[in-house]
Amino acid sequence: MRTVIGPPLLLVLSAGAAACDPVIDVAGANFPAWLLCILAGALAAAALRPLLIVARLDPYLGPAPVIYTSLAVMLALIVWIVFFNRV
Repeated sequence: MRTVIGPPLLLVLSAGAAACDPVIDVAGANFPAWLLCILAGALAAAALRPLLIVARLDPYLGPAPVIYTSLAVMLALIVWIVFFNRV
């Protein structure tokens, strides 16, 4: 016999985990940490693009929207792990 307790329990546990998001205070306003990480990742990817162009690697990378979006996500996740990892 199969029980249907699994999905509601998963929903309750995930709602409780949503409150564990670190919050950063900037000039009296509270911002979630993931917002700072996305901003840092996008700025770092934008800063790396001229370096890749000077190094003449840009033509070999592939489609620019995919590459630089992936680079921004990777850098955002690195910022999250370095500064907000609670393990």
